[in-house]
Amino acid sequence: MRTQMVPLDKRSKKEQRAYHARQRGSWYGLSPVTRTVPNRKAYDRNWLKQRDRRDDA
Repeated sequence: MRTQMVPLDKRSKKEQRAYHARQRGSWYGLSPVTRTVPNRKAYDRNWLKQRDRRDDA
């Protein structure tokens, strides 16, 4: 016998949460906060200091 697929919006909230939790997956111990890309347009004082040190050498 074949089971019929129930649409996600018709499932209970508990089953919806379980489905979405399975879809999200895992970071395998990595912190997503440390995976941000710095904004290149933002003012970065440390970058300016590093550039000045490289230019002096």
